[in-house]
Amino acid sequence: MTITKPALKDRFRGYFPVIIDVETAGFNANTDALLEIAAVTLKLDENGDVVPHTTFHEHVQPFEGANIEQAAIDFNGIDPFCALRGALDENTVFKNLCQHVRKYQKEADCQRSVIVAHNASFDQGFVNAAITRHDIKRTPFHPFVSFDTTSLSALALGQTVLIKACQAAGIPFNQSEAHSALYDTERTAELFCFIVNRYKSLGGWPLPNLIEN
Repeated sequence: MTITKPALKDRFRGYFPVIIDVETAGFNANTDALLEIAAVTLKLDENGDVVPHTTFHEHVQPFEGANIEQAAIDFNGIDPFCALRGALDENTVFKNLCQHVRKYQKEADCQRSVIVAHNASFDQGFVNAAITRHDIKRTPFHPFVSFDTTSLSALALGQTVLIKACQAAGIPFNQSEAHSALYDTERTAELFCFIVNRYKSLGGWPLPNLIEN
């Protein structure tokens, strides 16, 4: 008997999930600076479970003319102009991000990447704004489809706050490391994998073949 190895492209109708988190200097994606971004790609293991695969992380220089809200800086603790951050210009960061994601999207034989994030509309808005700002044509990301772990966590775990959802899933979460794009992305990736794999273990995936009457 031939055993077909599970493929990520078959799990999300050709979409390649990319977990993303951004740290910003405000809430307006068109006017406020994006200061840090991280992304985690996924793969299927030999059991057909979704697991984290690669990580992308960069600190970002505020784009020219960007607004910086002091309240946002006080909240995330980022000094936008600290040289020790090793920040790169936004154009370079997003071209590198798109190249990174395209590589693994292609390896997975997926057609388009979809952003996965906690309160996804926020992160997707900043990603889309930066891509538009720098006129990046070869973006792998779908412009409006996203998978929101806030909604998924509410359904699967009865929680909507990231730390509480992780705790409910048994995922360690250090509050002192929160609001780092890298840390939050890694925890969100674990959370997304937990929910998807838990659904599979309960028999929700793959779908049974429909029997025609």
